[in-house]
Amino acid sequence: MLATSLFLAGPSILSSPRLPCEAPAANFNWKVPGFPSILVALGDDGLIFLYLALMCLLHPLFPGYSRCALLLFQTFCGTNYPLSIAFIVVNEFCERFSYYGMKAVLTLYFVNYLHWDKDLSTAIYHAFSSLCYFTPVLGALIADSWLGKFKTIIYLSIVYVIGHVVKSVGAIPTVGNTTVHIALSMVGLILIAFGTGGIKPCVAAFGGDQFEEENVAERRKFFSIFYMSINAGSVLSTIITPILRGDVSCFGDDCYALAFGVPAVLMIVALVVFISGSGMYKKNPPEGNILLDVCKCIGFAIKKRSRSSKHDAKREHWLDWAEEKYSKRLIHEIKMVLTVLVLYIPLPMFWALFDQQGSRWTLQATRMNMAFGDSFVMKPDQMQMMNALLILILVPIFDIIIYPLVGLCKVNVTPLRKMACGMIFAALAFGSATLVEINVGKSVVEPAGQGECLVQVYNMMDGKVSLSVPGSDLFVTPIDSFKDPLEYESLYLGEHSRNLTIKAQYLTSDKPTTEIDCTRLFTERRAYSLILYRTTSGTRMQCDLVEDYIDKDPNGNAFLRFISTQPENISVHISEDVHFDVEADYTMSPTKNVTRNRYTDVSCKSPTNKCSSLDLGLLDFGASYTFILREEAGRIVALRFEDVKANNVHIAWQIPQYVLMTIGEVMFSITGLEFSYSQAPANMKSVLQAGWLLTVAFGNVIVLIVAEGAGLEQWAEFVLFAGLLVAVCIIFSVMAYFYTYVDPSQLDKFYQDDAMKGDGEDELKMKKEKESTEKSTKL
Repeated sequence: MLATSLFLAGPSILSSPRLPCEAPAANFNWKVPGFPSILVALGDDGLIFLYLALMCLLHPLFPGYSRCALLLFQTFCGTNYPLSIAFIVVNEFCERFSYYGMKAVLTLYFVNYLHWDKDLSTAIYHAFSSLCYFTPVLGALIADSWLGKFKTIIYLSIVYVIGHVVKSVGAIPTVGNTTVHIALSMVGLILIAFGTGGIKPCVAAFGGDQFEEENVAERRKFFSIFYMSINAGSVLSTIITPILRGDVSCFGDDCYALAFGVPAVLMIVALVVFISGSGMYKKNPPEGNILLDVCKCIGFAIKKRSRSSKHDAKREHWLDWAEEKYSKRLIHEIKMVLTVLVLYIPLPMFWALFDQQGSRWTLQATRMNMAFGDSFVMKPDQMQMMNALLILILVPIFDIIIYPLVGLCKVNVTPLRKMACGMIFAALAFGSATLVEINVGKSVVEPAGQGECLVQVYNMMDGKVSLSVPGSDLFVTPIDSFKDPLEYESLYLGEHSRNLTIKAQYLTSDKPTTEIDCTRLFTERRAYSLILYRTTSGTRMQCDLVEDYIDKDPNGNAFLRFISTQPENISVHISEDVHFDVEADYTMSPTKNVTRNRYTDVSCKSPTNKCSSLDLGLLDFGASYTFILREEAGRIVALRFEDVKANNVHIAWQIPQYVLMTIGEVMFSITGLEFSYSQAPANMKSVLQAGWLLTVAFGNVIVLIVAEGAGLEQWAEFVLFAGLLVAVCIIFSVMAYFYTYVDPSQLDKFYQDDAMKGDGEDELKMKKEKESTEKSTKL
């Protein structure tokens, strides 16, 4: 309401002979009804900021209102917010929407559209995620050493946009074949990785550059709103893009082109908004990247040490070999950074678990019941929004309630201890995911192993049938007429494929009256339905072998097929997109999928008009059904058989693992960044930021290796990751015990005294201070 009133007031303000900040607020005529209440509302800096962000978002459509926003900003002369930061926040919101929106549907795109298996899809997903966290180092080097932050953001955002467009085109079925789709998808993802990773270290820092040094409080509030914009973009995109994918049909299937196209549009908007504020930005020139200096210093020290002889003077630390070229202060700062980086070595394992929310956990959700009553059905890829939503809830709870309460109990919770606790919570999250996976697996048909196949029998005779399989004790009990098989039986073949002759006897009063030999070719690792029937024109029992599809639909849809006992063809219309032409005399129709729903009045047609509608009942998530059309009381009805059980574990059971993982993130990620910044000299913080991002990259590499190389069942893989993280947590805790906290702010005092008093006296003083610090701060 506030923004609408101010927006409508724009022309009135622009036509005023005086700027608002030049007139007393009480006497100025804003020509907006209820102006005093608006003025009170705008007394909060945050609302001013959000209003300016809205104006920047509308700027490409209504350029005149950009000046309106500027004038409104000048009204509040006491604020220290530069207007330029509103453009930066809107840019970040749109960019995060585009990234997380695209990434939310990426795993299902690999499985459903490119038809990759789950392991390959997981591996490529994490390879992309890994690249997104390797490239920030490159972006930082380009920004600090060559182009500066502003140009780097512009140029790499263009690369980003091109990547989104290429990715969207690759999702259009009519553009080339599968090879073209894969090529376009991979090129698009690589460009997106360079774009998002390259601008990642620049945008937040560029926003901070807009403030004067003395405006610390305003800069802190900016970073809070900046962080909120990231999570807002994540929450909204992970809700919206799965809806665009699943609820909009294009080219006869899920609309991945639209699901990728909307994030592409948002990235274009982000670029346009950012460029729109160009004239207002404070653009600092590139000042060189400290990371290059660190690498050069380390390289020089290693080279000098490797070339040294036993006659050279001993050095207290191997980095001291660089003293002849680099200052003592730089060497000392690098030593401090390396001490923290050593602690980073175990950290990738946490990210290996954390980033599986978008891959393994999403694939787990596809095999769960996603219905919340009859009115709302959640998409499997929408569950990812739980993390961003819980972050917004849990961060203030921890800061305002939990940490202060722990402090009141006089428990010394150091940053490293918080990080270790975060690892434990992440391991517990995977323990919860394991329990869910075990129960989810109960509704899945276990595939046949090597040298085996699966068989079920449909007896469509009027009485019982007994079967005899050579070399097997299967089907020892006679099979009742039109009885649901309930489950598949494992048939041993002993080789890749084999012709088997199965003897079938039709029983009347439990006595055989008709016997046939059914010889068919069976192939290992496949599932079959053996159909026994008597044609309407014949007297002998006959058999058919039909190959079944036992995998669950990746989107959670239901599979169904029809077989008719009638001598006439029957047409069945499930929906506008799903239609069956069921042939006469026991011919199995193709298998098709439909969305989960109740189908109580399905249209059907037959030449004799015996079929007008069918009641199929609830076709539930992940189930596979066979419907036998037979005549009862002069009407054709559908007998329902469930080949693969429906998903019977509700998706709400994933909430505990998301809660545990997000608690782990709050304690690990946020605390880790805080710890890193507190332990690094001011000019080395970017080095630690690069190291932190690389731990995320290597964590995704771990998932890539395990997904492609372990070959474990999913629940066992979850247990493996949880166990590895617990082991790593123990190692990290031992390393943390021996870590000594430092105060980087003391460096300025030390080296200032060094210039005045000389090296010897100060080094002795530094040594004493270090010994004192070790006694008071060791964990």
